[in-house]
Amino acid sequence: METEFIPTIAMSIHAHPDDQEFTVAGTLARWARMNCTVISVVITSGDSGSNDPAYGADYKSTLAALREDEQRTANAVLGIHETIFLRYPDGELEATVALRKDLTRLIRQYKPEAVVTGNLEAAFYGNEYINHPDHRAAAEAATYAVFPSAGTRLIFTDLLEAGYEPHNVKRLYIHGAEKPDTWVDISGDIQTKVEALRKHVSQLGEWDPESMIREWAAEEGKEKGLAFAEAYKVMVLVKDEEPG
Repeated sequence: METEFIPTIAMSIHAHPDDQEFTVAGTLARWARMNCTVISVVITSGDSGSNDPAYGADYKSTLAALREDEQRTANAVLGIHETIFLRYPDGELEATVALRKDLTRLIRQYKPEAVVTGNLEAAFYGNEYINHPDHRAAAEAATYAVFPSAGTRLIFTDLLEAGYEPHNVKRLYIHGAEKPDTWVDISGDIQTKVEALRKHVSQLGEWDPESMIREWAAEEGKEKGLAFAEAYKVMVLVKDEEPG
């Protein structure tokens, strides 16, 4: 049986505040608890995340600041080391070269062994949820920042000139994959995940997500006989050295 992979440095890349709490926060909390340095990259600040008719366009900056504060608080619960906001417009995200360069720079700067992001292929989940286009754009940009951009010396030569040397990520963890191949046991971290998600009050209102989060994690854990799990497709991009 393969030894569980615990990175020394990991980077979570998602489109909005709360995306990682709904999806991968148990894994991040587990890794942080096991002395992994976790960097959380949030591409937008969620400034379009309200349908309240009492607010107009002038509310966007206020909402962005509020949601950034919520994300920082959630990340503190998870034990995340640093939170980075790129402040791209919410609801208008595209997988542009500029975004890929921004993510490449961060990967080269922090040198994570593992990057965690969404599934660039996922347009539909069941027959009730259309995946947000920002999620897919974030996943696409993150995936191609991991490979080939972060590790290829002559892609984005201005980053090279600025001192950002190439870095090869060992593993890419993709959540929301139709056929996962890796399950992370979050049985000891499920409550931490719930508590982190609860910090996003602007989005949850009075709704308590605990029963839903536990149900999702129990369903994913069932495959491997785990009480609670998060499931991934994992791309092993750099193989671990064989023991001497």
